[in-house]
Amino acid sequence: MMRSELVYMMPQMDGYEAMREIRKDSRYTTLPIIALTAKAMKGDREKCIQAGANDYLSKPVQTEKFLSLLRVWLQK
Repeated sequence: MMRSELVYMMPQMDGYEAMREIRKDSRYTTLPIIALTAKAMKGDREKCIQAGANDYLSKPVQTEKFLSLLRVWLQK
């Protein structure tokens, strides 16, 4: 049985830096990261993916889309 965890983090650094730090740790190289942003700006998705996110959502969050992404990434 695969163990899944949901990690919610509000770091003392910006999200891009937090994702890069998470990815530096070999224990978390396969941890699914779904970036969530309040201000959807052009290029945000690409910046998040480059920083280490597997996927991206902007607010307001559509519950079904969020749950769908969780199902996709937690199965991998």
